[in-house]
Amino acid sequence: MPVLSRLIPVATSAYALQALLALIFVPQQNEKYYDLGGACGFLSTALVSLYYPALKRKFIDGHTGPLPSLSSFAPRQLLVSAALGVWCLRLGTFLATRAIKAGGDSRFDEVKKDPKRFTFFWMAQATWVFLVGLPVYLVNIQPPPVHPALAIRDYAAFGLFASSFIFEVVADRQKTAWRRAKTAKQHDEKFITSGLWSISRHPNYVGEVGIWTGIVALASGSLPLAPLVVSAAASPLFTWFLLRKVSGVPPLEKAGDKKFGGDPKWEEYKRTVPVFWPWGSKN
Repeated sequence: MPVLSRLIPVATSAYALQALLALIFVPQQNEKYYDLGGACGFLSTALVSLYYPALKRKFIDGHTGPLPSLSSFAPRQLLVSAALGVWCLRLGTFLATRAIKAGGDSRFDEVKKDPKRFTFFWMAQATWVFLVGLPVYLVNIQPPPVHPALAIRDYAAFGLFASSFIFEVVADRQKTAWRRAKTAKQHDEKFITSGLWSISRHPNYVGEVGIWTGIVALASGSLPLAPLVVSAAASPLFTWFLLRKVSGVPPLEKAGDKKFGGDPKWEEYKRTVPVFWPWGSKN
């Protein structure tokens, strides 16, 4: 129960921000800043998970004194928060810049015309922010003295996060470079099949799941069994489910089949390159 009560302000902040953004952008039918709103949600919610007790003491309970410095937090709290911050700043700005340059996001062409559905998507983003970031929030809401010192397994977990982050960044940059070369008429390929895209049809999503697996592993050193199981299920497994079964792979594969279906090169690509895990199934 103490854990749940400490999570209430965290969850409230996640939903409050997305509700505010919905109030602004739903009437405008503007989806350009949807992904940026998600990034801001992760950052603000992580800060609330760290600083809410101090903010409550200062502004609600009336205690005097400065807010705690970063050095007052446990190394694990700073490390998981930094990992989340680096990830969401990179991905949020990447997706937002792409949507702004493109003049919008094709996922919302129909959704944004329906205020109820569009509002639901903003609230669904709040749920995503809360569930996926849960291991970070669970670490941050605990008092700094209860966290054990970092050990070898924690550095290995951070290594998994870092390598997965690099994997995702490289995949995105390879596709961006491929698109620029195509625009410059340096090649006439219909779809990318080189680099990391030669071992997975969606390598950026593979990196995404690896990132959150690494963060959960890093958080695990400070989490009791029950919160650990919940956060492990809610973060990398939820991320995998969304990307593999809902909003990631299925619409992209469907769009590819619609655009390139019958093309021998596309059919060969699908036959020889795994759809997700480099060592996994082709379907």
